Amino acid sequence: MNMHPLFNLTGKCALVTGGSKGLGKAMARGFAEAGADVFISSRHEDELKKAAKEIGAGLDVRVEWMAADMVKRAQVKKLAAAAVKRLGKIDILVNNAGSNQPQAIDEITDEAWDRIIELDLTSCMALTRCLVPGMKERKWGRVIHISSVLGVGSKEKRNVYSACKSGLIGMAKASALDLGHHGITVNCICPGPFMTDLPMSLLSKKEKKQFSDRTALGRWGQPRELAGPALMLASDAGSYITGEALLVDGGAFARAL
Repeated sequence: MNMHPLFNLTGKCALVTGGSKGLGKAMARGFAEAGADVFISSRHEDELKKAAKEIGAGLDVRVEWMAADMVKRAQVKKLAAAAVKRLGKIDILVNNAGSNQPQAIDEITDEAWDRIIELDLTSCMALTRCLVPGMKERKWGRVIHISSVLGVGSKEKRNVYSACKSGLIGMAKASALDLGHHGITVNCICPGPFMTDLPMSLLSKKEKKQFSDRTALGRWGQPRELAGPALMLASDAGSYITGEALLVDGGAFARAL
């Protein structure tokens, strides 16, 4: 594929968590099309095997995978070690794995709070902590946390989820300051309504329409539409962007009322 030099990832290696479907799979395919070798993870081997074939289809890149439960800290460390061993290095990290369990503030259980915090926020810290030393040695790296528009605003019963997604934005700003002198950028992407399994399974038909009606484009986004913003932040095209939260929401936040 003839890729513009600013977006060319030939020679780079990317790790995308939650990469077997939805936004993670779309971003992984985008990186592979730009020339990167890619490593994906999720909890399900069958989904990973299928996704790896689709991500690498027709391309001269390596696509590796490993099943890992990001709630378990030991598995996060194993994932980092396996990705580095099998690809040789990780230049680009996309912390995409996450979930949501809607509960009002007076309904939140300790179990739900602890699990979602560990998955959506703590695992991102732990995996980044494992992989940043190698990026520092090479004086080049890209860390992208997948936050959400619900990390900037929120809605009812999204207490745990919004707390995590806001936390990712704060962590990205602090990490950008820690790592900028080492040639590493750290950013968040804040997707709006994208047609993935999580919102499709959680939201009612009425809620889905409310989300699409709020956007300027009047529709939900397709996962492929997140690949471009991710590629920009992962490549030299985004070399002077760090500590930022990029809204990719179809214009939802352009609407004041």
